[in-house]
Amino acid sequence: MKKQVIVAGHICLDITPVFTQRTSGDSIKLSPGKLIEAGAADIHTGGAVANTGLALKKLGAHVRLIGKIGDDAFGDIVEERFSAYGLQGELIRESNSSTSYSIVLAFPGVDRIFLHNPGANNCFTAEDIPSELLSEAGIFHFGYPPLMRSIYENNCDELVHIMRLAKEQGAATSLDLAAVDPASPAGMADWRLILQRVLPYVDFFVPSIEEVCFMLDRSRYEDWQSRAAGRDITEILSLENDIRPIADICQELGSKVLLLKCGAKGIYLRTAQEDLLNEIGTNLELDAASWSDRDIFEHSYVPDKIVSGTGAGDTCIAAFLMSVLEGYGPEMSLHLAAAEGASCVEAYDALAGLKTLAELEEKINSGWKKVSDLSSVNSK
Repeated sequence: MKKQVIVAGHICLDITPVFTQRTSGDSIKLSPGKLIEAGAADIHTGGAVANTGLALKKLGAHVRLIGKIGDDAFGDIVEERFSAYGLQGELIRESNSSTSYSIVLAFPGVDRIFLHNPGANNCFTAEDIPSELLSEAGIFHFGYPPLMRSIYENNCDELVHIMRLAKEQGAATSLDLAAVDPASPAGMADWRLILQRVLPYVDFFVPSIEEVCFMLDRSRYEDWQSRAAGRDITEILSLENDIRPIADICQELGSKVLLLKCGAKGIYLRTAQEDLLNEIGTNLELDAASWSDRDIFEHSYVPDKIVSGTGAGDTCIAAFLMSVLEGYGPEMSLHLAAAEGASCVEAYDALAGLKTLAELEEKINSGWKKVSDLSSVNSK
């Protein structure tokens, strides 16, 4: 019998207008009275529950999904999309709230811009997670606490409670973050204190490098922004001077297996010593010896085409967690995670480009090319 994976947290509906390649990102100026022509809108479910959860489902995991939507038309669309995957009745419908949605502006050549309404995610609490499910889970993954008000309030008391409960039930716990508006209540929260409280109960910490740096070292993050001068921050990062110092802080705060998503350049793995890895949820049965004390940067694979980065990080996580669940070691788990991320960007939504682990292995073994321009991310 397959071990169950529970994915809980943020869910929304993503509405992505399609822009032609003739639409130059440099020419886009959102100003009053201006009309910008767009093509048909691509509408799909988004957020960690949909992106990571449904990706795990497509990869063959026995998945339970826990999220909140409103009792409205957008909620009907989300439920319809879930039903297509055989997941009826998984979501909680909140009559006094709206379904969360994002307008995703993915102009060619420009990083995505999001207009986001958190909706029912703001009233998600620990009580929404049936404790009896946790004892059956090999992995419990929670995504996007910065976009869920009830979760991040009071220094994330609810999140600490959720992750502690999952650990007590024997599940291996996994946590992903999200970008926040610095001027918002979530952006002004003390995230270093929050992560200090939460990470001792987290087995797999899988944030993006920008998100976690913003939360743990604001001055370093601002320096990165200055150095990037409007470019994608990950383009200018050094492994030794930028990425490893953030990993050091995460490890000091209690991370056991840290997976830092570093954009188009790749992903970075840092793991703790064997005695700490032995504390990972017993339901998973991780081979702590083979995973302990690892420090690996995995360069990205070159996608056949790039359509949108929407969901690439989430599907990368899904492939990583599925690989761990299937008993792969750290090296192959990283290969598969990076490969799934490269597959994801070939479609507008997070799931259309998804490949099975077997398909990814076959493509990797056939000599799938990796990103070759790696001057700003090096091993020394």
